[in-house]
Amino acid sequence: MKNIRYEISYIKNYIFPFIISNLLFLFIAYFTDLNITQILLIIFLIVITFILMIYFSFRKREQDFRIIINTIKSIRKNQFNSPDEIRLPEDLFQIEKEIHKMYRKIENDISHLKKLEKIRTEFLGNVSHELRTPIFAIQGYIETLLNGAIDDKKVNRTFLEKANQHVNNLNNLLNDLIDISMIESKQMRMSLRFFKIAPFLENIVYEFKPYAEKKNLELVLLPFNNNIEVYGDKERLKQVMNNLITNAIKYTETGKVEIGVVEFNKSVKIFVKDTGIGIPEKDLDRIFERFYRVDKNRSREMGGTGLGLAIVKHIIEAHNSKVEVKSQPGKGSEFSFVLKKL
Repeated sequence: MKNIRYEISYIKNYIFPFIISNLLFLFIAYFTDLNITQILLIIFLIVITFILMIYFSFRKREQDFRIIINTIKSIRKNQFNSPDEIRLPEDLFQIEKEIHKMYRKIENDISHLKKLEKIRTEFLGNVSHELRTPIFAIQGYIETLLNGAIDDKKVNRTFLEKANQHVNNLNNLLNDLIDISMIESKQMRMSLRFFKIAPFLENIVYEFKPYAEKKNLELVLLPFNNNIEVYGDKERLKQVMNNLITNAIKYTETGKVEIGVVEFNKSVKIFVKDTGIGIPEKDLDRIFERFYRVDKNRSREMGGTGLGLAIVKHIIEAHNSKVEVKSQPGKGSEFSFVLKKL
């Protein structure tokens, strides 16, 4: 039924000019000396011409449709290696352009899906590996205790403390997995507002002082304008600072960790700078990937989940900013990001 309506609609495109041409002819014939036989003959020729025009037009249209359908079938069967191989007649140039765009869109979608599948596979493999490490360690300590070590006062408490440490690592990993999942699925909502940066950073430094002192490190909040107000999600930015300061302390053996604020006209830069082991240049572009570690064994020993910097990156990007990194092996690292200020 739809095809019949479409054919009728297509024919209508010719009927109007046909009627106009005949009326025009009759108008001219009225003011000339043509007899009725001549008029009827000319009308007959016009009708025949009209019918032939419609016939050849339909033939051309069917050929064009056949070419377009065959081209789409070839695309579906992956018979083209690039959009440049797709060629249509010149009068179908506009359709050819649209098919090229469609082909490139399909190519990009397939490439994106393959990339997502690769990321998903790698992510599942990494999660399995990261979960297996603390679980096997906890299982080993518990089995040892059950096999008699629980009665040995020299080792039982040590084994329980180590098992508890791995439980904490496992809990941190699961919390980070939940955070990264919520961020990447756009379920984590940001509560953006202006707040004073001075008391915010002072509280964080106060909380981390004991951890820095345990390693004989100096944790310093450099002086800045105490009246500065920045725009952001306070809780999420605290998560960012916690991750950056934790890493700075973790990978610094001697020296200090500095937290500072650099004020600009309409924004501020917040940085965390350490005198630690630094990051090799070849790793700088990958440190924000999930589960990527510069030193895998050392990170696990220190309880790292491999997700901290990935979470930092996502949170800062949600603030329409970017994390910048400067680092030299053996000299330390500096992580910074920019926020809007009042």
